[in-house]
Amino acid sequence: MLFLVILLGVVFVVVATAVFKLHPFLALLISAFFVGIASGMPLLTVVENVNSGFGGLMTSIGIVIVAGTIIGVILEKSGAAYRMAEVVLRILGEKRPQLAMSIIGFIVSIPVFCDSGFIILSSLQKSLAKRAKVKVASMAVALSTGLYATHTLVPPTPGPIAAAGNIGATDYLGTIILVGLFVAIPATIVGYLWAVKVGTKIDVPADQEDALDYEEVIKSFGKMPSTFKAFLPIVLPILLIGIGSVAALVGDESGLTNFLRFLGSPTVALLFGVLASFLLLPEISEKTLSGWIGESLKEAAPILLITGAGGAFGTVIKNSGVAELLQEMDLGVLANGALFLLVPFLIAAALKTAQGSSTAALVITSSLVAPMLPTLGIEGALPLALVVMAVGAGAMTVSHVNDSYFWVVTQFSGMKVTDAYKAQTMATLLQGITTIIVTAILWFIFV
Repeated sequence: MLFLVILLGVVFVVVATAVFKLHPFLALLISAFFVGIASGMPLLTVVENVNSGFGGLMTSIGIVIVAGTIIGVILEKSGAAYRMAEVVLRILGEKRPQLAMSIIGFIVSIPVFCDSGFIILSSLQKSLAKRAKVKVASMAVALSTGLYATHTLVPPTPGPIAAAGNIGATDYLGTIILVGLFVAIPATIVGYLWAVKVGTKIDVPADQEDALDYEEVIKSFGKMPSTFKAFLPIVLPILLIGIGSVAALVGDESGLTNFLRFLGSPTVALLFGVLASFLLLPEISEKTLSGWIGESLKEAAPILLITGAGGAFGTVIKNSGVAELLQEMDLGVLANGALFLLVPFLIAAALKTAQGSSTAALVITSSLVAPMLPTLGIEGALPLALVVMAVGAGAMTVSHVNDSYFWVVTQFSGMKVTDAYKAQTMATLLQGITTIIVTAILWFIFV
């Protein structure tokens, strides 16, 4: 019954936004209240979950979204985005711009949350699309899937680290990182191929904007910023977050470690990115400091509201008892050996699809399967690393309307919900299936 209620909630969001053109913010809020009430949750608890889900997500990525939008607007208006596009295409080639975007996403999301990574790189992917004369949607999907692969599989992203800790594999983080990097490659390739196949058929408003040739761009901006200044607002936050992640892995509480973790928090790192973007301002005036930033705040507002409502929807579902229901099924009795990998995969996939958060799916699933591992004789670096991969594969499957990342991708790329289902949701489904197949093959060969 609970799964039916959740399904009805998801269907309502899709139909309301795609058919009746209801704003996603209201569709998600209505669906959150419906699922909470229909699942038997006390009425006041429903309100608490909606508020905490909305506020909790704003706590983690609200300022990140605003800061990322400010950086994006300044990069665009100063000409820096176009400069970056030129440099990236010169290095990686103009024939496969989507592949360039996938590779960039793959690297960036190792230390950076996929939401933050997409926001940081959004202006770059749009400018690359214009420069290479390809559809913005195909670049967005290539970027999002590249980010997504390492986000769910490779520490120091919190989800895989938490999963490793829950199953007692903390001592094998090095192995998990290496295996995760290997397994993430086919997942990224599948995302890239889907981006090229499907994304190139999707139109977004940004496609209608005229792309000027480089000489015209130089004239329009007066003087193009240097390559160093152009990349600094993006590279600096990524470096800071990476350093913070390494410091967190060290685990001591020294003053230096805490300071590095402070600098590496996405909020602080992105604010440094904003400060770095000020170097790109052609002039210090009301037009730039107030006008440009004011424009970016207007752009950020609907993204914040939709993302927050997605968080509310996901929280209501998470607290509706779906995890307990899956635990009661005791799927561990159905398989052992290599087939056991299907158990964490299916549980994580069910949780991810139902409540939206990849990190929550990783944490909950690893907690559920941890007691099963000793009885099945699953121990040691490689077997436990592959269990983490199986959980991560499920946590990819699938990103849709109850996932904040889905809304970050749709809103920053300009895709319609129906188009995002064809592109983003299907891509993540294929990534998850590919990852569990590769993981099973590695188990058969090496375990």
